[in-house]
Amino acid sequence: MNPNAIREKFGDDYAADDRTFHMGIDQRFTTHIAARFRGRSVLETCTGAGFTTIALARVASRVTTVEIDPYHQSQAKKNLQKAGLSESVTFISGDVLDPGLLAGLTPFDAAFLDPDWAITGPDHVYRFVHSNTQPPADALLERILELTDNVAIVLPPLLDTKELAGLPPNERQKLFLGESHELYCLYFGELAVSFDETIFRVLI
Repeated sequence: MNPNAIREKFGDDYAADDRTFHMGIDQRFTTHIAARFRGRSVLETCTGAGFTTIALARVASRVTTVEIDPYHQSQAKKNLQKAGLSESVTFISGDVLDPGLLAGLTPFDAAFLDPDWAITGPDHVYRFVHSNTQPPADALLERILELTDNVAIVLPPLLDTKELAGLPPNERQKLFLGESHELYCLYFGELAVSFDETIFRVLI
């Protein structure tokens, strides 16, 4: 990986591979999203290389983060150590949809969900209903909303938002880098500042 690209996107010489670089969220977005979790005890799913974990750990009272891929979790641990935030984070290995894993977690009052939607290709269609993310975004959101009302979930920009009909009231935020729509972030419960569509734009 190009160290300059990693520094520009994530803010330091962090560990990343092609997949975690592609899937990792730009630091200008993670800082913005994490601000809504200030002072909370947070469950994060799909740690990846820990870039959002770093932003959450800087403002939350505690972060418990779950990752199924041991290699990516090892990257995340290195990156949290480099950021000086290891003591604020508990790392859990496993499938976040495993009922046994969820039952054993430290109590939390908010959750950040970032399912892996890196599958691409000319014929790929992003779906939320019967989701083809890993883990399935619809099943993940439904399960975590049973545990807390205060949830944020990141979704790809090419998603058909008609598939989001029927969800509990939420703020659907479109995140832009310049004119490029990069992500959706849905906020539920106390994390929402309105129950409407909003826009966050990074000027470049």
